[in-house]
Amino acid sequence: MVDFWPKVVRAVGAPGRATRRLTHANGADRTGLGRLIELTAAHSAGDALITVSLAGALLFRLPVGQARGQVALYLLITMVPFAVVAPFVGPVLDRFRSGRRYIMAGTLFARGLLCWGMAGAVHSSDALTLFPSALAVLVLSKAYNVSRAAIMPSVLPADIPLVTANARVSLFALVSAGVGAALSTGVAALAGPEWVLRATMPLFIAAGVVAVRLPRHVDSPDVEMDAEADAEAEAAPSRPSRWRTILSVGQVVGEAMTANAAIRVQAGFLVFFLLFLVQDHHLHGLAPEAALTLLAIAAGGGGLAGAAVASWVRSRSPLLTVLVTLAVTTVTTVAAAFFFSLWTALVVALVGAFAQSLGKLALDAIVQREIGEEVRSSTFGVVETLLQIAWVFGGLLGLVMSLFTPGPTGLAVVSAGLAFSFVWLLTHRRRRLATVTPEPAH
Repeated sequence: MVDFWPKVVRAVGAPGRATRRLTHANGADRTGLGRLIELTAAHSAGDALITVSLAGALLFRLPVGQARGQVALYLLITMVPFAVVAPFVGPVLDRFRSGRRYIMAGTLFARGLLCWGMAGAVHSSDALTLFPSALAVLVLSKAYNVSRAAIMPSVLPADIPLVTANARVSLFALVSAGVGAALSTGVAALAGPEWVLRATMPLFIAAGVVAVRLPRHVDSPDVEMDAEADAEAEAAPSRPSRWRTILSVGQVVGEAMTANAAIRVQAGFLVFFLLFLVQDHHLHGLAPEAALTLLAIAAGGGGLAGAAVASWVRSRSPLLTVLVTLAVTTVTTVAAAFFFSLWTALVVALVGAFAQSLGKLALDAIVQREIGEEVRSSTFGVVETLLQIAWVFGGLLGLVMSLFTPGPTGLAVVSAGLAFSFVWLLTHRRRRLATVTPEPAH
């Protein structure tokens, strides 16, 4: 009996020690990358808890028709203000690069408090409190993602490429999100979605403490450099400004953003189109609960596969990787439109999640490589805003089309949009490469 508890402690701690060895491998423990990976995993688990709780409150407690209205209202109320607020996040973060650790910690602390407030709103069905709180949580989540992506080069070990480091962060984030979603689904079924939100609060508070303890070199004490850069920008209007839009990120970043936006439209479309097809019993083959479970597993597996493959393609062109993901997504969606069934829907969900994960990792690497640190947060703010709006647009399109179109027709519409985006990007890339002046031979 004396040896029993030490054995239990060792058994319980074994997964944590194994995870620590993985997150801190290849010098990640010395640069701070390992701690950032663990912090982002906790952040993603919290996101999953919030998603499950809101899905339980907005979807599964209501009849299908009423659920459609609630989902549409949620998307519109949260995303219309987000499109206005989010572009300001990046420039603000660029102004305060010397306090990135505290900004990241602040977003986590604030989300924890908001989750506690949303729990009361879900319990009392107070939409007036729930939707603004959900908007604030969304903006804070994007602020964290922007800050995390911007500091990646400062915690990068010498022998790990950017795409690989981004992939490692994403892989652990996806695993923790899957574990969090599974646990929160059980808690929501037993105690209700409000208790999932209450359990999320201590997770975010603990993650905020970890954020403060990130290495000091993730902060950039460059207030004086900012003032000099602003003065130079005013004196030379041709220089790129601190304010970033989709028209001022450069052609390479713009092409990668456009391809990722097309993939995000397809991803948002699939989520709501297939969800309501299943709930309306238009997708035959399995019971609705089993079909939704398989679709969720396919999407999760695709995301994990995308993060894993990102490490393998580290020596290749990130932009080429983005274009290949768009091509694969297009071909798969076209095939699913011709041979539509539950099983082809599972395949297109898996491939779509794979492309979304791999394409975003390659896009992050492109931004981190092409954009200077002084405006990197602003650029990531533009990226996050565009991709979120693209996903919501796809979600609203899928929600509306699930009302009056069968599965093949809906996928055919999305396929046409994907194909148009791919052809346009190829044409634009050929023209850009044709205008590049070769360097003279020495």
